[in-house]
Amino acid sequence: VRACCSQKASDMVAGSKSALLLGAAAAIGLSEAFSPAPMALSHSRSAALTATPTLRAERSGLAAATMARESFVAGNWKCNPIDVNEARQLATAVVAEAKTAPGQVAIFVPHPYVAMVSDIAKGSNVEVGGQNMYVETQGAYTGATGATMLKSVGATHVLVGHSERRATFGATEELINGQVLKALDEGLKPLLCIGETKEEYESGLNTKVCALQIAKGLRGVTKEQMKHVTIAYEPVWAIGTGLVCDAAVAQDVHASIRSFLAEMFDKEVAGSVRIQYGGSVTPDSVDELMGKPDIDGCLVGGASLDASKFKRIMNYEPFKGKGATPFGGKPGGFREMMWKAMSKVDEEPETVRARSVWQRAGEVRDLETRPRQARWALA
Repeated sequence: VRACCSQKASDMVAGSKSALLLGAAAAIGLSEAFSPAPMALSHSRSAALTATPTLRAERSGLAAATMARESFVAGNWKCNPIDVNEARQLATAVVAEAKTAPGQVAIFVPHPYVAMVSDIAKGSNVEVGGQNMYVETQGAYTGATGATMLKSVGATHVLVGHSERRATFGATEELINGQVLKALDEGLKPLLCIGETKEEYESGLNTKVCALQIAKGLRGVTKEQMKHVTIAYEPVWAIGTGLVCDAAVAQDVHASIRSFLAEMFDKEVAGSVRIQYGGSVTPDSVDELMGKPDIDGCLVGGASLDASKFKRIMNYEPFKGKGATPFGGKPGGFREMMWKAMSKVDEEPETVRARSVWQRAGEVRDLETRPRQARWALA
């Protein structure tokens, strides 16, 4: 695709409509590019944008066929806020700010707040999760919370294996595996956290540590159940420290995780499982991270306690990151990217500005004004 677009770049700049269409065809597939009646698309543009889920195209060389993964940004409140009143204010603000988020959003809140936050989030695009659970449904387990208890107060997700649970509370791989299996059995969606320590990272063991944690944490999970599992790569040394793993390094680890999943399950599972990055994610770092093809979302700590910062993270713009891949960008790949660009026509009738499909693809930096029909021909 890149080679084709490079060869056609000069023709594109010159405004050749046929070259533009050919470049688009190379990116989205000839059968889609030449589907009938582009005008029909224009008539239903708003409906299509509203109805089509925002998906992230899988671009690594792993999958035999192109997979699509919806982006997933989650906030982990940890042991915050200090009381129910602050929790109510924060949840209300997050729900309001999440309305424009392009993908899936969830917040993992302390157990005393789950019911209240679930009520606030009802009817919105924000889902709620618990931060931990026990492997038993009920019994003489003082201080424990069962999966059915979380479900009964509105939780749909649960964190499993977070590094703070491993390091501070001594969660073992056996316990974490039991939590994953129990959550799936009870209808909760587990978010399995993995990641290496600073010493392991400096020793070059990050991918091996992650593979081991996945192998143990997902033991006994079926391929069908993997549809409900999300993995979060959180380098322990970056959690709460303000340090962020370099986006290129994070991408390499995510790609290795996906390769390991292909070995453990198959390529279809590996291509469909979403892998988040976590570790001091901020509004300044999210765009570059989300510009990487194997990073499907973020698990956000401290920044999720500030609704304005979390809004910026939820509404990431990966093509603005310095490490964004040429065909990266909003989930959905090239076709939806063009829809998004075309939707700007009403706001900017003279030209499609910084969010232009061709700017984002890295082929034309200064897009000249094009006739509306030529722009719509691409979609």
